[in-house]
Amino acid sequence: MPEPPEIRCNLKVYRLRRGWSQEELARRIHIKRQAVVDLEKGRYLPNTLSALRLAKVFNCAVEDLFMLWEENEQELSLPDEGLPAGTRLAVGKVRDRLVGLALHASMPFTLRAADGLLSGPNRARLHASPQALEESLLLAGCDPALDLLDDHLRRALPTARVRCLFASSGRALELLAGGCIHAASSHFHNDGEGEGEANVEALRAATGGAALPCRVTAFANLEEGLMTAKGNPLEIRSPGDLARPGVRFVNRESGAALRRLLDRHLAACGVPASMVEGYTREVRSHGEGACRTACGAADAALGPRAAADAFGLDFIPLAVTRCDVIIPLDLEQHPVAAALLDLMHSGRLRRELAALPGYDSSVTGKEIAVLA
Repeated sequence: MPEPPEIRCNLKVYRLRRGWSQEELARRIHIKRQAVVDLEKGRYLPNTLSALRLAKVFNCAVEDLFMLWEENEQELSLPDEGLPAGTRLAVGKVRDRLVGLALHASMPFTLRAADGLLSGPNRARLHASPQALEESLLLAGCDPALDLLDDHLRRALPTARVRCLFASSGRALELLAGGCIHAASSHFHNDGEGEGEANVEALRAATGGAALPCRVTAFANLEEGLMTAKGNPLEIRSPGDLARPGVRFVNRESGAALRRLLDRHLAACGVPASMVEGYTREVRSHGEGACRTACGAADAALGPRAAADAFGLDFIPLAVTRCDVIIPLDLEQHPVAAALLDLMHSGRLRRELAALPGYDSSVTGKEIAVLA
């Protein structure tokens, strides 16, 4: 038996846009403040007179404030193949199509509500309203601090959503090149040879030389390296020590910026990857590597200082890299993309980034390149 339709109330969104308190709105439409509270929490629906007064005071239609919403199945694009039915998805409208990406936690035991559940090949049962999908920005990357963007944007735009999807830098750029996300973050490491920007060159490689006009904006500098158990009992000091007998290592997947950095360090000290126990044992996120190390399932993993600090691990720095946010120029007019670019210049975001272990926000908001 189908579930009854739901009435979704957008009253709070409209009220906050005007900067009104609940008392002010109640005064304007001649009802009690508690009635406004109950309306916004969905405890009851307004009578006809109150609904018409609300629509008049906000200069909108009643249907804009109170929406009849039923879960429905829709077709969408799925860049990941072989996902089983019931997979939790983050869904957004990228250009003129709905795209669904598997919703995984960026840190262990952290779950976020899905926009829909996969119900069949290229079909999903959606939970989010069409308005929510229109105002969602899909951002893929693996910098843990990207999750701050959603909360910071909601303070200015209550309806805005940044869906941060964990993906290696390489995978994020692939998704961007395929038109599956609105924005990607990348933190490939400049090798010091020449003047090329690693993130820009990786973007060009991901598009196969095809023209994808994009703006590359700096997000933050962050320290990356090896995470080990508290006290570093095996006295791991450098990537070369990973080849010692008895050292259990977990690696990031192929295409991850940190894995490429590790390969450069191993090559520099003449250590073949085959000598590192666990080189082919992969984890899908910094948090997973940190969790395995903290639980004693591994002796070392790759990650940023912030992840090591969160799990109480020791940290051996290998590099400071810059994480960039990349947005196609034709998507900059998306309301959330435009707000995101403005946010990157805000002092409040810079201050919070600077307070994170291993982060430097001096470059935040700096334009790195425009590929036209």
